[in-house]
Amino acid sequence: MPVSIMIATFTGCYYDNAELLYGETKVVNCTTISAKFNADVNPIIQTKCATSGCHDAATGSGGAILVTYTQIAALSVRINQRCVVEQTMPETGPLPPAEIAIIKCWIDSGSPNN
Repeated sequence: MPVSIMIATFTGCYYDNAELLYGETKVVNCTTISAKFNADVNPIIQTKCATSGCHDAATGSGGAILVTYTQIAALSVRINQRCVVEQTMPETGPLPPAEIAIIKCWIDSGSPNN
């Protein structure tokens, strides 16, 4: 077998490892995390997401306005994907782990208006 075929064979094969591909996976215990909308979630959204030029009422970047409970709850699946799973939002960098956990637990509990 020519060396080039052997190299292509061995370098083309790998085992997907979610932790290596997507970073360390953190298990969040939502029974120990406060996830109230008014006290915990909304302050994060208002200071990190609904800022000028991003998801405020004037800009609505990507068609997403995150000012009221109704707007935030309606986009909770998208918020979960971008902030918790992919950690690509906010654009300034991922939220701290404690804030990600709060948002995750709030969404996992059905995004209540509490």
